[in-house]
Amino acid sequence: MAKKGKQKNTVNKAKHTKLLTRKKNKLKKEGTLRKERLKAIIKKSQQNDPTG
Repeated sequence: MAKKGKQKNTVNKAKHTKLLTRKKNKLKKEGTLRKERLKAIIKKSQQNDPTG
């Protein structure tokens, strides 16, 4: 038989998935920023290096 009343874990699960997606997005953003910074540093060092 089906239970009556409020469903059990729906609110906690929703909060948890929201936090996990936020964390994943943050990690992706940080990773892309790091890659861009490294590319900029490498490009700058190649431009400044006369020997190539």
